[in-house]
Amino acid sequence: MRKLVVYGESGKRYPVFLGRYLLNRDDWLGEVEFPSSQGVIITNSRVGPLYEEIVSSFFSQRGFTIQVVTIADGEEYKNLSTIEFIYNQLLSWGLDRKSFLLALGGGVITDITGFVASTFLRGITYFSIPTTLLAQVDSSIGGKTGINLPQGKNLVGTFYPPQGVFIDISLLRTLPAREYEEGLAEVAKTFFLAGGEALSLLEEKERILSRGEDLLEEIIFQSLSFKKRVVEEDEKEKGLRSILNYGHTIGHALERVEGYGRLRHGEAVALGMMGEAILGEKLGITPSKVVEKQREILIGLHLPTQLRDNIEREEFFAALRQDKKKEGGKPRLVFLEDFGQPIWGVEVEEEKIGEALSYLER
Repeated sequence: MRKLVVYGESGKRYPVFLGRYLLNRDDWLGEVEFPSSQGVIITNSRVGPLYEEIVSSFFSQRGFTIQVVTIADGEEYKNLSTIEFIYNQLLSWGLDRKSFLLALGGGVITDITGFVASTFLRGITYFSIPTTLLAQVDSSIGGKTGINLPQGKNLVGTFYPPQGVFIDISLLRTLPAREYEEGLAEVAKTFFLAGGEALSLLEEKERILSRGEDLLEEIIFQSLSFKKRVVEEDEKEKGLRSILNYGHTIGHALERVEGYGRLRHGEAVALGMMGEAILGEKLGITPSKVVEKQREILIGLHLPTQLRDNIEREEFFAALRQDKKKEGGKPRLVFLEDFGQPIWGVEVEEEKIGEALSYLER
């Protein structure tokens, strides 16, 4: 088992445990401070049947009282109606400020649980048990929470770190191939930003795709270590943390236009990274060798580098205009001058983004 400790601007810190079969062992439990014995698991209709009983039993056998809130599965349920449903459940069970939440699921669940925890009774403790690769390497640390509005993704949210994160690699065995592979987009993004020797790990694509646990543990650990350094320097995304949005400005707009579920988040990020790399090349920022190497890596990881169909441009630009990172009405993007050398906050005209989009269409 490996352990990282993430420090926030306010001095708050929280442990991140990474290993296998964490819910079959107690060696990490004494290092975590639970505010009370009353907890609630928040999960969805797909993950719950697989792991809810395992998690409930683990805590119940150690003296905790655990309730479960189950919501529908899907990005489309990451909304205010779902949040209100969870609030009502928590109130019906008489939770107080010392109660805690357990996020059991992928990125939607970790985002929702963090948001609920940050706002219910003006803030209660939560912990995260991410069950997808995407959530394990991305939303599990850093304290970003968020929900969607009809106008766009994650337009409402808070910065609210968990009290602890438990990343169990063995949970990834049950992931369908497409869902596992979309998580590799966030791994690739992190390694593109980090550069150096870590990038060579992505060359072992066959072992990665076959979920070899030793290599998988290493790439998750490297991803978390890089993100830890970034969020500790800039927890509230006032500067450096913006680099973690590489591929997300174009990706989020594509995800909205294509429809949540039809294009998965990681797939949208992969396409967004290609769009931003191509645009960076056209602007004289990103060398062509970086663009081609990025494309080669993404294809090797079974991630898309071209859209399946042409998209409606007006809908795309309408979604782009709702991007929460824009300033002065203009999108702000991340580009790579080389692997390990990102620049951020670059304002780009819509016309230029449209040109890059043409290269993603078949």
